[in-house]
Amino acid sequence: MAHLLNLILYGYYPYVALTVFIAGSIIRFNRGQYGWRSGSSELLRKRQLVIGSSLFHYGILIVFAGHLVGFLTPDSILHLLGVSLRAHQMLAVVAGGISGVTAWIGLTMLVHRRLFDSRIRKTSSVMDIFVLLLVWVQLSFGLATIPLTLHHLDGRLFAQLVAYVQSIVYLRPGAVGYLQGVYWVYKVHLFLGFTFFLVWPLSRLVHIWSAPVWYLGRAFQVVRRRAPAARKRGMPS
Repeated sequence: MAHLLNLILYGYYPYVALTVFIAGSIIRFNRGQYGWRSGSSELLRKRQLVIGSSLFHYGILIVFAGHLVGFLTPDSILHLLGVSLRAHQMLAVVAGGISGVTAWIGLTMLVHRRLFDSRIRKTSSVMDIFVLLLVWVQLSFGLATIPLTLHHLDGRLFAQLVAYVQSIVYLRPGAVGYLQGVYWVYKVHLFLGFTFFLVWPLSRLVHIWSAPVWYLGRAFQVVRRRAPAARKRGMPS
């Protein structure tokens, strides 16, 4: 029974979550992009928002980038760069710990603001609150894995987690086998991580795909001053 449960939660569920994440994001981007919004509540209460949002966003971006690079970088590249498994693990612990604590403090401020300000709570949807709490719990479990990781500095446990994530992403068979003997805290952290991707396209998080990053590469806007004669007539030059 335990083997079947592990197979469902960590063998099948990740693919369901990632499929919904990719397909749902594409569908909403193509069909509902003009209807989504970030839903900022700055006008209702700016206090806590600036500090909390800044801490959370800077921290979570580093956490996400660290997970992406740390777990998906092939071993051959790490060997080529001369990065040992122990060094890879310590880098993940230090960088992830600092950025994780930063994001957790910021998100705690945002959760408090969202739940304990009556006006903001009334304008928040169930999904808004659910996503905030989901990410807060996920960050909490992520930070809880750090002491356990520090007790296994040989890197074997870290190697198991890396092998599992790469097996899921790169569609390799036998992914569940890498989680044998892994502490339940890591498993909950993994499950919540896939759940986050599952709810992503169902929430306001999809507004991230509308970030105008293409503005960085567009041509400069040419602005000309009006000629004196044109200014007198009130006409554009």
